[in-house]
Amino acid sequence: MVDFLPAFPAFLLIFVRVTSFFLMMPLFSYRSIPTPVKIGLGFFMAMIMVFTIDTPLMEVDSLYFLLILKEALVGLMIGFIAYLILSAIQIAGGFIDFQMGFAIANVIDPQTGAQSPLMGQYLYTISLFFLLMVNGHHLLLDGVFYSYQFIPLEQAWVPFGSENMAEYVIKVFNSMFIIAFQMAIPVVGSLFLVDIALGIIARTVPQLNVFVVGLPIKIGVSFIVIIAVMSILLMAVSQLFETMLGAMRGLMEIIGGT
Repeated sequence: MVDFLPAFPAFLLIFVRVTSFFLMMPLFSYRSIPTPVKIGLGFFMAMIMVFTIDTPLMEVDSLYFLLILKEALVGLMIGFIAYLILSAIQIAGGFIDFQMGFAIANVIDPQTGAQSPLMGQYLYTISLFFLLMVNGHHLLLDGVFYSYQFIPLEQAWVPFGSENMAEYVIKVFNSMFIIAFQMAIPVVGSLFLVDIALGIIARTVPQLNVFVVGLPIKIGVSFIVIIAVMSILLMAVSQLFETMLGAMRGLMEIIGGT
């Protein structure tokens, strides 16, 4: 068993990466979780990891402070990629709200404190429950644990300004919008057909005020379609989790230079 005192510099580096990962990672970064709980979870995870991964004996010198900064940036970037992928759910809800007529009515997300669309918050809450049900939070913790296989502690240089990393982040950002559009297209496509039908009715029956009748019809059709395609949406969310883990792995490979 490794003596803890010589391994303390490595423990501090692991602690910085894990806690900075918790600052951006979905589910663990919410403000409803008290800050002492986050710090304590990061502390005990670092205590476990310092004795399970291959930690070199390090000295506190000028390079060590650069390593602390590198660990914080690595944790933030990995957590940001995971959060970016899961944001596709709220963007899909925003697309649906815009067609339903709910775009003007936002709600305050109690987890982040920011405004979010109604359907986006609804789908995001269901997705988080689904993430917990399939033990996806364990996979997120595995992601930060196995990150040391790609980005070792003693690696001081991180290619944040490289072309490959910028291209990869843009590709992930693009895939987020594509996934959001694919999740929202059943409801948005149905509402587009409803708009066409209301337009035909407005031309054929001018006495009918479609602006009064159209909004409740679109809301009713939206809920019916959402109930009908909820299983497909959950299937898309499960594939979204796989995409999130793959995006985290790809970013770690680029940072580690593998």
